[in-house]
Amino acid sequence: MTTTDLRIGLAGTGRIGAAHAETLTTLPGVGSVVVADADAGRARSTAAKLGVEFAPDVETLLAAGLSGLVIATATDSHPELITRAVDLGIPVFCEKPVAADIGGTLAVLDHLENSDVPVQIGFQRRFDAGYRAARAAITSGELGWLHTLRATTLDPAPPPAEYIARSGGLFRDCGVHDFDIIRWVTGREVVEVYATGGNRGDEFFGTAGDVDTAAVFLTLDDGALATVSLSRYNGAGYDVRLEALGSRGNAIVGLDDRAPLRSVEPGCLPSASPAYPNFMERFHLAYTAELTAFLEVAAGTIPSPCGPADALEAFYIAEACELSRRESRPVAQHEVRHRTY
Repeated sequence: MTTTDLRIGLAGTGRIGAAHAETLTTLPGVGSVVVADADAGRARSTAAKLGVEFAPDVETLLAAGLSGLVIATATDSHPELITRAVDLGIPVFCEKPVAADIGGTLAVLDHLENSDVPVQIGFQRRFDAGYRAARAAITSGELGWLHTLRATTLDPAPPPAEYIARSGGLFRDCGVHDFDIIRWVTGREVVEVYATGGNRGDEFFGTAGDVDTAAVFLTLDDGALATVSLSRYNGAGYDVRLEALGSRGNAIVGLDDRAPLRSVEPGCLPSASPAYPNFMERFHLAYTAELTAFLEVAAGTIPSPCGPADALEAFYIAEACELSRRESRPVAQHEVRHRTY
């Protein structure tokens, strides 16, 4: 198979699913796209808008002779869709997470253990040019040995209350991207976490047992230290950055003229460019590159660049953060790995 004749199915035509469907129609190598959604009317509307095929349900979609399946549905449907597609021999791209919790993620990994059908999980920052440049600078030794990493994911406004109630919490839903990218750019593992959080915004965060702002301290296995700042209330705009500070130099991701930062030093002029309003705009090119890679995965020309096992590692860190926040103490990674799920 080549990437010139791929028939790609897409399950889930919400915001990110519709965006993925539109991107797929522009990529060389895609012969046809078929979309489905639990809301058949929404899928039909998306299909009509993009000029792609419509499937009335998932069963019809999976039987449509697919070369690959993109999953952008609600989290609780991910395990079943992944395993059903793999059992049919269909390569899968699935938005994170693999499942809503570690137990569900481990069950999917167990199911896939003896399968050679590739599964790619959507951590789009791995395909962002800035993060890739930072990784190259670190792995080449250009920065020397790392002593500090500082990561931020700051949303300009919170999602709806009903989303928060089902999100899994700030660490699993939002911080997990930072945890994954810290592992990926450094090639190191996290051995201990300390996390704290607070609520100064809407009451629905507390009602859901969540926090709207958090600070995380990570210790890596080579002794490097990392901090992660998370918030749902960054009124200046969408702010995602990573600073990698080493003994010989540094690399900063996300410090461009659209970063929502304002210097109050005399003589420093504000940027004339508007801040990024959301993750879709900030990572548009990364999402495109991610799906382009999936076409290669589906065609069998490259292995999955981010498999379910990678997603599990990031989820373990998020789980340790939640435990740390609730118990107000440092948590070693082996504690969450050895728990019963």
